[in-house]
Amino acid sequence: MELYLLCAFAFLAGFIDSIVGGGGLVQIPAFFVLYPQLSVPNVISTNRLASAVGTSVAALNYARSVKIPWKTVLYAGITASTCSYLGATVQSWLPSEVLKPIILVLIILIAAYTYRKKDLGQHEHFKVPPEKLHWWAAGIGAVLGFYNGMVGPGTGSMLVFGFVSVIGYSFLTSSAISKIVNVIADVSSLVFFLINKQVLFHLAMPMMVCNVAGSYLGSRMAVLRGNGFIRQVFLVVVAGIVARFAWDVLKSYW
Repeated sequence: MELYLLCAFAFLAGFIDSIVGGGGLVQIPAFFVLYPQLSVPNVISTNRLASAVGTSVAALNYARSVKIPWKTVLYAGITASTCSYLGATVQSWLPSEVLKPIILVLIILIAAYTYRKKDLGQHEHFKVPPEKLHWWAAGIGAVLGFYNGMVGPGTGSMLVFGFVSVIGYSFLTSSAISKIVNVIADVSSLVFFLINKQVLFHLAMPMMVCNVAGSYLGSRMAVLRGNGFIRQVFLVVVAGIVARFAWDVLKSYW
């Protein structure tokens, strides 16, 4: 029964993650509840394998239907994968109790800004000069790669927001870029997990199948229904991220 439930959550996580990111908010807590006996590295690495394959399928779906700015992807992917490792190092020095209240406020501001700006991400409207665009993409990759290594949850959603609000891509193009950048960052960390034999393949393989199915369905819906649909899902997922961080912050004071 635990495995069936875990696979159901993997499908839901793949569906959400393929549209705007944030699938880890569904999958990781479910994993810890259903398999409390597992270590944190086992849970993170097993989930990472399943989600990385699902995200790859979503990225391929987007690549077939959306014009991908590959130079943006390259610069953002390199800095995201590099700074993710750096963020993980810094995370070991700083207590999360210091960081989470700050992040909670930032995410609430992101949600309020997106909600108020009804036309945000509906059309491409570049806010930076074309010759500097890839450097801005590298900056977004660096900042959110660092965040991914240091904190983690909601990185995909924040990548989407970064490419929409800072550079001016549409939600659809931003989702496509974010999926590919996520794959690059995930593979770099997955190599470490595989070398250290932390992946539980008897759980990862069925999760992978369900995550791929959810990712395929979610990315197809995103492509077919467009920017308005992605914006709505983005707001729902960001509300979930706010709830998650609010709970973590409040819990630390009890």
